[in-house]
Amino acid sequence: MWMTFKSTCARELLLSSRKRGELLNPLVFFFAIMLLFPVAVSADPELLGKIAPGVVWIAVLLSLMLSLDSMFRDDFQDGFLEQMLISKDSLVIAVFAKILCHWLVTGLPLVLISPVIAIMLSLPVSAIAVMMLGLLFGTIWFSFVGAIPAALTVGLRKGGLLLTILVLPMMIPMLSFGAMLVRQQINDEVILPTLMLCVGMSLLSMMLAPFMAAISLRISLSE
Repeated sequence: MWMTFKSTCARELLLSSRKRGELLNPLVFFFAIMLLFPVAVSADPELLGKIAPGVVWIAVLLSLMLSLDSMFRDDFQDGFLEQMLISKDSLVIAVFAKILCHWLVTGLPLVLISPVIAIMLSLPVSAIAVMMLGLLFGTIWFSFVGAIPAALTVGLRKGGLLLTILVLPMMIPMLSFGAMLVRQQINDEVILPTLMLCVGMSLLSMMLAPFMAAISLRISLSE
């Protein structure tokens, strides 16, 4: 199991390093939303500070959705997924490694640059660390849960629209709790219950999503 995980991670990170242009797309999209939002709404710091939590979380979600469709599609097109299915190695471990690498190269960079965006949107300094912590667990949920519909639609020629329809309802719980976490910190409310809920949801997704994504891959490739 460890060798399967290690080899899959090494392969995914190597392929990602060769597609730097694709890796930059979510970051560029994220920055574009954050730069244009104050222009379209208002440059008032007080107003921006109030709506910043929801805006940042929505922008992170939309940015990550850009890369969900390619999580398994490239491997499907070059036949690597078929090799994964017939291999004696654990498919669940391989899928877990692929999702984890997807988060490392897409979700984690968004978390790391979020403080810059928070300052741009006049978010209180006291809430920046909480926002990063919430995004850390939120992006894990987005990647792992998003892998399930990505695996289910991998065999479809135009599965991007269906993927979006399937993904959005699954993201709403974490989106709501993540934005609530930041607002609670701004209002000096107790954040521990909401934070623990976000942590629990992300850990649950890491445990269950690889199994469900592996089943979805088998269903997609059996058709």
